[in-house]
Amino acid sequence: MVNLGSRAPEIAGVTIHESAYVDMPCAIGKGTRIWHFSHILPNTEIGEDCVLGQNVVVGPDVMIGNHVKIQNNVSVYKGVMLQDDVFCGPSCVFTNVNNPRSDIERKDEFRKTLVKRGATIGANATIVCGHTLGAYCFIAAGAVVTCNVPDFALMAGVPAERIGWMSRAGMKLDDDLVCPLDESRYRITRDGGLEMVSD
Repeated sequence: MVNLGSRAPEIAGVTIHESAYVDMPCAIGKGTRIWHFSHILPNTEIGEDCVLGQNVVVGPDVMIGNHVKIQNNVSVYKGVMLQDDVFCGPSCVFTNVNNPRSDIERKDEFRKTLVKRGATIGANATIVCGHTLGAYCFIAAGAVVTCNVPDFALMAGVPAERIGWMSRAGMKLDDDLVCPLDESRYRITRDGGLEMVSD
C-alpha cells in the first residue's frame, strides 16, 4: 500500500484522475484506479486493483478490500466496510444513521454496515445501515435492504426480500442448486441458508 496526502498525487501503479482529491492520511493499493471528481477522505484504506468511478466519495475511516468496483455516484461512508471482490452499482446508497435530522448531530450514532466478499449491489439500491450483506449475495437494482442478508441470497423489492439464490459466478440457481455457468454445486444448510459444496 502507498500512503498518500495531496490532490491527485502521482503514485507508481495507481491511477488517480487529475480532478480527484485524496486527503491525507490514507492508503491505496497498486493497480487501483480513481476517476473523475472523486474524493477519498482521511484514514481510508483501499486495496489493490480497485476501480472507483466518477463522483465517488469514500471515507473517512473506511476500509475497502481488493478487486472492489464502485461505479459512478456512490458514497461509502464511515462505518461501511467492503470486503474483497464487492461490486457497487451506479448510484447505490449506503446510509449511516437510522433517524437523521438536519439540526441534530448524530455522528456518535453511526451504525456499521459490512458487505462481505463477492457481494453485488445493483444500481440505485439502498442499504440501510446496521446490517450485514452475506458473501456473494446479489441485491437487485432499486432494492431497499432493511435486514441482514444471507450468503448467496438474491434480494429484490422494497423492502428487499429473498427471491432466490445466486451462485458465486453470479448466476441464478434453479431447484437443483447447480450453477449453469461453472457447474458449482450448493446445498441448503440446517438454518435455511445456502453453502457451496464444490468449486
